[in-house]
Amino acid sequence: MNADWCRTTWGELIELKYGKALRDYKDGSGEYPVFGTNGAVGSTDKALCPIPGIVIGRKGAYRGVHFSERPFYVIDTAYYVNPKADFNIKWAYYHLLHQDINNLDSGSAIPSTSREDVYQLPAYVPPRPFQDYMVRVLDSFNSKIRINHQINQTLEQMAQAIFKSWFVDFEPVKAKIAALEAGGSEEDAQLAAMRVIAGDAQGCANAAGGRMPGAAKGEAELTRLQAEHPEQYAELRATAELFPSAMQDSELGEIPEGWDVKSAESQFQITIGKTPPRKEPEWFSGSPDHVKWLSIRKMGEGNVFATDSDEYLTQEAVDKFKIKICPEGTVLLSFKLTLGRVVIAKTDMATNEAIAHFRISTNSPGSYWTYLCLSQFDYSTLGSTSSIATAVNSKTIKQMPLIIPDVALLQCFEKIVTPIFEGICNYQLNKASLANLRDSLLPKLLSGELSLSDAEGQLAEEAEPANV
Repeated sequence: MNADWCRTTWGELIELKYGKALRDYKDGSGEYPVFGTNGAVGSTDKALCPIPGIVIGRKGAYRGVHFSERPFYVIDTAYYVNPKADFNIKWAYYHLLHQDINNLDSGSAIPSTSREDVYQLPAYVPPRPFQDYMVRVLDSFNSKIRINHQINQTLEQMAQAIFKSWFVDFEPVKAKIAALEAGGSEEDAQLAAMRVIAGDAQGCANAAGGRMPGAAKGEAELTRLQAEHPEQYAELRATAELFPSAMQDSELGEIPEGWDVKSAESQFQITIGKTPPRKEPEWFSGSPDHVKWLSIRKMGEGNVFATDSDEYLTQEAVDKFKIKICPEGTVLLSFKLTLGRVVIAKTDMATNEAIAHFRISTNSPGSYWTYLCLSQFDYSTLGSTSSIATAVNSKTIKQMPLIIPDVALLQCFEKIVTPIFEGICNYQLNKASLANLRDSLLPKLLSGELSLSDAEGQLAEEAEPANV
């Protein structure tokens, strides 16, 4: 610690104030965010804390440290910080984030953190200019991470929109039917489908640097595309030809002619994860050198690809308990307690028993189609109980009815969305790299071991993702 830094305790710097009970905040549309022990949980029309500030979890198995950029409300499972000294509140947030608040336990039946335990934690306070500068550097990391996340959300929305248009709403098929019913020719029907597909592809073309087939709307634009970009026009036309021009009845209602309703297990090799006995810790590991073991909580981080896990299994555990290993490209679906989380395995990994593995083969739909299909599937159709999450089991998952289109159309779709998913993967990996670098630099900045100029230099090196 530098000589001009002050060593003290948090009890000298802050007062922890109790949150208050609140009703009807989960579905609220108020101006102010509502925080609980795990973070933001809703909104309300009134603020308990009138300025931006820090929230510290008080009750529950996970008691996190959170920051609100604007006035906020805190319910009775958390505290909020009232400063007793002059310091940058965001610096205090980063400092507290680095301290293991979650392991402070008062010993009550419900895991909880007492104010006295927090007050006794050490605090190392640099001069205010250093605090302000450090906050700017760390905020730069978080800003770039947030931008990457927003880009990925946009890219995924594009892919989801095309999937819905083609395989849920059947818009190219319906465009052909409408053209024929209006007295048009087969060529008119073909052009109608091309216009729909071109509109769907517009966003993808922009996202993927123009590599998508077609980006035109309307008859004039199609004519111009044919004249100026004949190869793209031919590819667009070939895609439209893959869609039928009629519907047929099925157990799921009307679907495009020639498509089938098939069970999930007829299309994929579906396996289920497994958990070794928790009372035998020798099967579990914290080392990334061991087998990655994915949990539903990790699936809830909002990523498309599963690249790592929080826990690992020893190879001995995998062998002894015959735990299935999912190869890269397997699509993973949570189906117990939390139903419907979907990710794509970016590397070989195992999972717990609440996750089903849809293994991709040469005879099955591709990983991206499968991911989008499972993301948009209506799981309420799988059971009639009040709690669908408890009604679904592995047999239910294997018998899920899926609408399966023609193989050629599946291959075409996979080709079109591949650049989007490659972009998502690159941005996700860059986001993870930035987060890891930020987390490794934080303790060094807080202790004064690392200069801010060095931290800024490392940020610049990691700022840009790979080309997409």
